[in-house]
Amino acid sequence: MRLATWNVNSVRSRVDRIVDWLGRSDVDVLAIQETKCKDEQFPYQRFADIGYEVAHVGHSQWNGVAIASRVGLTDVRTEFEHQPGFHKDPAETPVVEARALGAVCGGVRVWSLYVPNGRTLDDPHYRYKLDWLAALRDDARSWLDADPQAQVALVGDWNVAPTDDDVWDPALFEGRTHTSPAERAAFEAVVDAGYADVVRPFTPGPGVYTYWDYTQLRFPRREGLRIDFVLASPALAARVAGAEIDRQERKGKGASDHAPVVVDLSAASETRSASAASATRSASAASGS
Repeated sequence: MRLATWNVNSVRSRVDRIVDWLGRSDVDVLAIQETKCKDEQFPYQRFADIGYEVAHVGHSQWNGVAIASRVGLTDVRTEFEHQPGFHKDPAETPVVEARALGAVCGGVRVWSLYVPNGRTLDDPHYRYKLDWLAALRDDARSWLDADPQAQVALVGDWNVAPTDDDVWDPALFEGRTHTSPAERAAFEAVVDAGYADVVRPFTPGPGVYTYWDYTQLRFPRREGLRIDFVLASPALAARVAGAEIDRQERKGKGASDHAPVVVDLSAASETRSASAASATRSASAASGS
């Protein structure tokens, strides 16, 4: 199975590019962020025409997440259990935004996630971002506590550059969001809860980015950030056979400011066979046979 995540920065503006890319990339499941539309405005038929079911949650022209799948789409959830809300007026009741969508696709629980931006370190949205990541960590840990063999993919735009290698100029981001110690610690806490960054081993090193701002020629100058990730539970991480960042999709007229991130998964049965073979070899070596 091929699983991908892509912040498309308006699905209606870029549906032609998305559909064309799906046809060329042979992706089975695509998690989409920043659809920027209400549910009734999503171009479902364009995806259906090429064989994809779609689940979407969107309340306005902001945020919005979706999952398009050609390998099944069941048990759809439009928020995780303890997902916090936000309201610019602290006196008002916080509203759960359209930032998380989960569904089972081909036996994998996929979560399309659009983590809050944070804006500035002294903005209420920054506290909201940290609370949002903490709630995701707690819920994600509980899923593995309930079933250590659960196959879960936490994918999307995390709005965090976890290391200095993930930003073109760390000094430029001092005192700003995306690279603050608290945000990095919040991202690492999700990893510590049992979810591995399965793309980095296949795309190592500094200068490997997933996002380039539209301003100041950031893309041609290779001034980007790595903020889009696929974090996988142990059982799912064991199935990862390859991964890539499709930088080509950031090029050209009408491109999103993010590139798709793609992971190739082996069949679960192949993973079990490989594990059994490894165990047999280890036992043989230990016995001296």
